[in-house]
Amino acid sequence: MPETLNPQQFNDLDNWDVDEKGQKISRSFKFKDFKEAWAFMSKCADYAEKMDHHPEWSNVYNKVEVTLTTHDAGGLTQKDLHLAQAMNSFSG
Repeated sequence: MPETLNPQQFNDLDNWDVDEKGQKISRSFKFKDFKEAWAFMSKCADYAEKMDHHPEWSNVYNKVEVTLTTHDAGGLTQKDLHLAQAMNSFSG
């Protein structure tokens, strides 16, 4: 089982919010249009699949809402930090 991280380790992530229990982080991404949002999700999906770590997310037109947590660890882990950093990078 992956080791959980202290929620304060996520405070430096641009535009990500830690939930009140310190077990999840979330962010809303906004793009020019649906096509850009979908391209972002496609990049993230490929990366997440290689990590074997999958986001909770939804998409409506140009917005993508993302929540990350490591369910089997019961909180935030290094996988969440890496995926959030990658998503920030992919969002431009």
